Amino acid sequence: MANAQVLEQKQKIVSELAEKMKNAVAGVIVDYKGINVEDDTKLRAELRKAGVEYSVVKNTLTARACDEIGYGKLKEVLTGMTALAISEKDPVVAAKIINEYASKHDNYVIKAGFVEGEVITPAGVKELAEIPGFETLIARLMGSLQSSLYNLAYVLQAIVDKNGEGAQAGAAAAAE
Repeated sequence: MANAQVLEQKQKIVSELAEKMKNAVAGVIVDYKGINVEDDTKLRAELRKAGVEYSVVKNTLTARACDEIGYGKLKEVLTGMTALAISEKDPVVAAKIINEYASKHDNYVIKAGFVEGEVITPAGVKELAEIPGFETLIARLMGSLQSSLYNLAYVLQAIVDKNGEGAQAGAAAAAE
């Protein structure tokens, strides 16, 4: 009877993890071997603040969840001490935070990731981390639009000034 309860509990964990991964826009799988508690606590706090769920789940359970949602390629990296960071809203935030942390800690290794239904390599996770955040992209877009509007206003003002000078000169000549 105890075995049936354990099996049921594991199936529940797998289905919940599969649902989280399926609903996530991105995720990163890492090897966290050798990380001290203080650094891990800081990383978890930063990820939590950014809306990223970070957890350690047994590799066998993660592999079964990957099978359920079609991320079979991720099973290849599920060895050793594995943690999973999942972002439901922002596709780059998990990659950014994990990549920054990995660059400061040699024993913290990015194994793989996924973004919008596609499995990506560690290099792909690093590329994803280099993409500016949503707010930065919006600010750049607004700056570009504003710059174009300023240029248009400048050109229109130059035309008005030019036509205005010609009309004033013609009016002055007619008055003489």
